[in-house]
Amino acid sequence: MIIHGFTFVRNAVKYDFPVVESITSILPIVDEFIVNVGNSDDNTLQLIESIGSPKIKIFHSVWDDSVREGGRVLAIETDKTFAKISPDADWAFYIQADEVVHENDLATIQNEAQKHLPNKEVEGLLFKYRHFYGTYDYVGDSRRWYNREIRLIRNDKSIRSYRDAQGFRKNNRKLKVKLIDAYINHYGWVKHPQKQQYKRDNFGILWNNDQHAVEQEEKQALFDYIKDADVLAPFKGTHPAVMQKRISEKNWEATFDLSRKNLSVKDRFLYKIEKVTGHRLFDYRNYRII
Repeated sequence: MIIHGFTFVRNAVKYDFPVVESITSILPIVDEFIVNVGNSDDNTLQLIESIGSPKIKIFHSVWDDSVREGGRVLAIETDKTFAKISPDADWAFYIQADEVVHENDLATIQNEAQKHLPNKEVEGLLFKYRHFYGTYDYVGDSRRWYNREIRLIRNDKSIRSYRDAQGFRKNNRKLKVKLIDAYINHYGWVKHPQKQQYKRDNFGILWNNDQHAVEQEEKQALFDYIKDADVLAPFKGTHPAVMQKRISEKNWEATFDLSRKNLSVKDRFLYKIEKVTGHRLFDYRNYRII
């Protein structure tokens, strides 16, 4: 069985993406890793090169910044990168620049990929998610945070990235997938408030064709994590080993009132049902579990 990894990244230093940790976290289980380095204003290329793994293959891409609506440019860059996966690979592991896999899950991922390899009906593997928020001590605990997504797909080039690159489809239909007991740890909402605000101010244009509307959004020096939070829970597990240096260098603090539930009446009702039953009603699913 051959697994290749792939990702895309642009301005990783400027926006403080944990892309080195992201790539490094799955290198042990991939035979090759394709990195699409977009046209950047910082030392992103040097950062990727510093990993120093012979498994990593870098190619350069220029983003079409005119493709703004709905984050579509992210899907375009994902498809460019997936196209570089060698035909001899059985599976392609897609990981975004702010996602990290725990070393304790690597064996499970390998075993599940091997188990389902002969069954061509299985087009992808579905992962559980932890969305860290504010600091490394809290996770999002509301419907705002998607709880599952596809991250391992067949090396089938008719599979394409969907919308803003959150998931995949084949010939515009949902992929048939198996849910596995492995997590993607998402750190996109954990960085210094200044870096988070800077990312917010500059990334908005990728989802909005209206430049004026983006410019009119509230600008501030520091992102207000407390104001933006809806429902959080304490994180009681362990972080991936590759994240330990980054965590030790954290230079900001944020403390949250975990009893606070900043939800609409509808979302509060659905939240309570989910906590009692363990099922998320009316959830958007860009996949079909088989």
